[in-house]
Amino acid sequence: MSRSATRENAGEPRRRDRSVAGKRWLVLTVKVPSAELHDDLTEGLIALGGPAVEEDDDLLTTFLPEPVEPEAFLRATADRLEALAPGHALEMLWRWQDDEDWSVRWKEGLAPRRVGRRIIVTPPWAEPEHGVDDIVLAVEPSMAFGTGEHETTRGVLRLMEDLVTPGARVLDVGTGSGILAMAAIRLGAARVHAVERDEDAVASCRENLARNDLEARIDVVCASVDDAYLEELGGGTFDLVLANVLSRVIEPLLPRLAGAMAPGGALVLGGILEQEAPELVRAATATGLRLTAEDREGGWWSGCFATGSG
Repeated sequence: MSRSATRENAGEPRRRDRSVAGKRWLVLTVKVPSAELHDDLTEGLIALGGPAVEEDDDLLTTFLPEPVEPEAFLRATADRLEALAPGHALEMLWRWQDDEDWSVRWKEGLAPRRVGRRIIVTPPWAEPEHGVDDIVLAVEPSMAFGTGEHETTRGVLRLMEDLVTPGARVLDVGTGSGILAMAAIRLGAARVHAVERDEDAVASCRENLARNDLEARIDVVCASVDDAYLEELGGGTFDLVLANVLSRVIEPLLPRLAGAMAPGGALVLGGILEQEAPELVRAATATGLRLTAEDREGGWWSGCFATGSG
């Protein structure tokens, strides 16, 4: 399992969009000494500048661009993370990984995957069989989150199949590879405003849009989504709002996300661990939202919300 950066987006590790000859990544792994420290250490790793955090049982791993002074960086990082786990001996391991190795690793075993009833996500080199009503999305397995290989992405895509209406206006918070934005257009949306704070992911997203001939209908913006950004977008603007991000990032934004919804619109939240879902639903309910549908897979939860009592 893995969790991603803002949880912009959650799930699969974010993968930088291009292989650069000679470039290498610092792979940093921390063992979580206690369950209650999980989220703090996850966000501590995200704050280091890595675009994602992978989970594997009690191990958290992030991939960082090579620091200018690796030894000094590692010393400072150890101090920073230990401050988040007072009273615990923190185990931290690191290694180098060539960028080329990353690409090879991900291309091995990646194959077209059907998600829900109609959506097929495929790497560009594959030619999946598909029916006349199927939606085929070609996504390059780069360092930008969202290849359909993680439960969070699939959960949101499955919920979207019944939510996108013809001509819909869509907001995609933390677009990553652009997979949700592209699916929204292919499901009938008229336009998508896709926001992503990571510059490399934005480049990857734009390449995927071009690969799928969807540049003209998806506006990609490099920015962090906060209350001020959502206020600037205006209220009642979007028929569908997608936020596949960290629950601790989502929760304080819920009033603004709800305000961004047009009458009769929907909000889909993903990237939520199942144990986090009850608290998030309570917070959404307090904002005036109501849960209308949910999706669970592999310990991850996605939910759809509407306004009003229904």
